[in-house]
Amino acid sequence: MILAAVNSQDLWYTTRGSGIMALLLLTASVVLGISQIGRVSGQSMPRFVVAGLHRNVSLLAVVFLGLHIATAVADPFAPITVADSFVPFVGTYRPIWLGLGAIATDLLIALVVTSLLRYRIGFRTWRATHWASYACWPIAVWHGLGTGSDSRVGWVQLIYVVCTVAVLVALGWRLTTRWGGTDPGQRTLAAFGAAAVTIAITAWAFQGPLRPGWAKRSGTPSGLLGGTTTTTTTSPSGG
Repeated sequence: MILAAVNSQDLWYTTRGSGIMALLLLTASVVLGISQIGRVSGQSMPRFVVAGLHRNVSLLAVVFLGLHIATAVADPFAPITVADSFVPFVGTYRPIWLGLGAIATDLLIALVVTSLLRYRIGFRTWRATHWASYACWPIAVWHGLGTGSDSRVGWVQLIYVVCTVAVLVALGWRLTTRWGGTDPGQRTLAAFGAAAVTIAITAWAFQGPLRPGWAKRSGTPSGLLGGTTTTTTTSPSGG
């Protein structure tokens, strides 16, 4: 009822802002996870404090994700349903890129739930599921670039760059250590995979959402393209 009474443009701005906040928090959570948070804690910051920070950041990311989904569904501009938010590739609005967001949402929910039930489901199950965090983050970035109407806005691009650099720096630091006797081949494979994903997303961004006309090419329904303006900061369908 409250969301229905809110102006459509307010909903759109809230969707944008909550999506960016969710990405920032997810990035922080991934950086903490990659860095093996238990190993960076010391006498000045006990391990349980750092572990609690990691957990709370992840939960806060879910809160902003929930707001992001709720306002996107409530906004009458784009035909996005609750099912579109959780079931990949079934929507009519930018289905591929919205579908990636649904996958990232499902992975993040699975990560949080298994973390909360860690002592009930066992360490092996929790750890196996936790590896999904490495897929959740790039999928979320891909979703944001493909679905968001702010991809060509300078400060939004800066946020994506900062998030990417933060994850790569954390991964680089992790790979240059020998925690747990990690096999050199595994470290090389992880480094190659991270580089390949980063290059692929960057190349695609320059050929896709960073070029004019992306709104049509991304799968925006033709009935909504008539409302597209040239200013991406004032039109939900900009791009």
